[in-house]
Parts: sequence; structure tokens; C-alpha cells
Amino acid sequence: MGQQEHAVHYKRDKEGILERLRKVEGQVRGLQRMIEEDRYCVDILTQVAAVRAALDKVGLMLLEGHTRGCVARAIRENHGDEAIQELMDVVQKFLK
Repeated sequence: MGQQEHAVHYKRDKEGILERLRKVEGQVRGLQRMIEEDRYCVDILTQVAAVRAALDKVGLMLLEGHTRGCVARAIRENHGDEAIQELMDVVQKFLK
């Protein structure tokens, strides 16, 4: 299963994903400013948690697109075992 085959399945959510990533980028810049300004540790940690949650949401959007698109197609084309193993491998990385 080539990577180019998989890339098309997140196109439906591409703008939403990009919007979320831009938000994460802004949050990370905000974290940098907080450190530069010697802000309170708990406030910084709260923002770190928000960034992690936002990235998790992006990951879940991509996982859903991959599952509904690439994995479903592979199952229909009798390549399901390989696609499921690939999905499980990426889910394991995602959960670390």
C-alpha cells in the first residue's frame, strides 16, 4: 500500500485540519511568549495540555479519514489484513 494512495482520504477535511494546525502553531508561539515572560508554571502547563489536546484532535481526524478511506478500500479489495496491521501500528504510535 503506497503512501500516495492514502493521502487523498483526508482531502475532505483538509481545510479543517489546516485550520486546527494553524491554531496549534499560534498556541505554541503563545507558549514561547509565556516562557519569555516568566509566566506562572501552572498557566504554562495548562496551555501545554491545550496544545496536546489540539494535536490529538488533528490526529484523530486523520485516523478517521484513513480508516474510512484507505482501510475500508483495502478491505473491499481483499488487502484488509495488511491495512489493519498498518492502522494498528500507527494507532500504537499515536497513543505513545
